[in-house]
Amino acid sequence: MADIISPLPGVFYTSPGPDKPPFVTVGDSIDAGQAVGLVEVMKQFTEIRSEVSGTVKSVEVENGATVNPGTVLVVVDEG
Repeated sequence: MADIISPLPGVFYTSPGPDKPPFVTVGDSIDAGQAVGLVEVMKQFTEIRSEVSGTVKSVEVENGATVNPGTVLVVVDEG
């Protein structure tokens, strides 16, 4: 298992917009480098990308929740 963590404080978004589908959902296969969410800090959006390939086991943070550096956002089962 691998944790994808927030590198900075801000607000986590699971999709690129209110009317857009989420970047990832539980059960999705993802590739290293794939975006899994956004963190907004002072109107600046930073894409959070996976460093591993595998299957999304859980999305740990709700859309619109405040996160801190080190907060686990997504858990991926590598392989």
